[in-house]
Amino acid sequence: MKSIEGIDLNLLRVFKAIVEEKSLTRAGERLSLSQPAVSHSLGRLRTLFDDPLFIRTRAGMQPTTAALEIATIVSKALESVQVALRYAQRFDPLTSTRTFRLSVSDAGELAYLPAIWGALQPAAPNVRLGVFPLPVDEIEEALRSSNIDFAVGNLPTLTSRTSQSPLFDETYVCITRKRKGLPAGATISLSALQAARHVQVSSAEHSHHAIETAFVQHGVKRNVVLEVPHFVSLPDVLAATDWYATVPHHLAAVFAQDCPLRIYELPVDLPHAAVTLHWHENFESDEANVWMRALLTDVIQGFDKRWA
Repeated sequence: MKSIEGIDLNLLRVFKAIVEEKSLTRAGERLSLSQPAVSHSLGRLRTLFDDPLFIRTRAGMQPTTAALEIATIVSKALESVQVALRYAQRFDPLTSTRTFRLSVSDAGELAYLPAIWGALQPAAPNVRLGVFPLPVDEIEEALRSSNIDFAVGNLPTLTSRTSQSPLFDETYVCITRKRKGLPAGATISLSALQAARHVQVSSAEHSHHAIETAFVQHGVKRNVVLEVPHFVSLPDVLAATDWYATVPHHLAAVFAQDCPLRIYELPVDLPHAAVTLHWHENFESDEANVWMRALLTDVIQGFDKRWA
């Protein structure tokens, strides 16, 4: 049985890079190593594991069966080392140059990101923020592997698989450009809603899909004349048309700051969306994670109170 003593653990980083990149050149670029250095490391890895590990094909360096089995173990081992090293680092927000990575929907990005950055700059002037919207089924693994640090949104399938903290409950409203002849009252009637032309946002966010489903269940038939993939284009579209859109209440309030909008309550009861902050249990006590969780919670809950 081989002993870990005397083994260069950097070889495992090289192994992982080749598995993921399927190219010695790209693996070297990722690790800032020359191709000869990567080739030399691969030779040592082959000796260490007594297996070819990778076969050169037109599609790149394809891992052998043994390499695929080893890859899972190596990936978890490197993640454990990373977690251990993070615990050894003291976090000082005033001097830290850490990058926090956040997965949030386009609606959340529009609504919360300016306030988050506004709070982050004076408190942690050298800290950087990256936003990486991910499909829901990829978030848990991304949190576990530190590809992202946090996820914010209505993500009910994650509540049993991650650490989380509730932020607020989101409701939906109907918006349109202010103009003469609009329906009176705070709530748009069902007949007016169905007679209007609508922009539908095909956002990947769970709550927005739930709203569309709820309309169908209530028998509400809307005349959708435009479907867009993101919320960001809505203000310009509504400013140029007489169309309507159903959006999160907080996002409607943000849009109304720059675009004169009429905001209506909806004539049917739609489900509320629980907006939640998620992180991985491995980082429950990590100083930086704890600090950033507190900042995100304060900012987003403050945002909720502002537009309630």
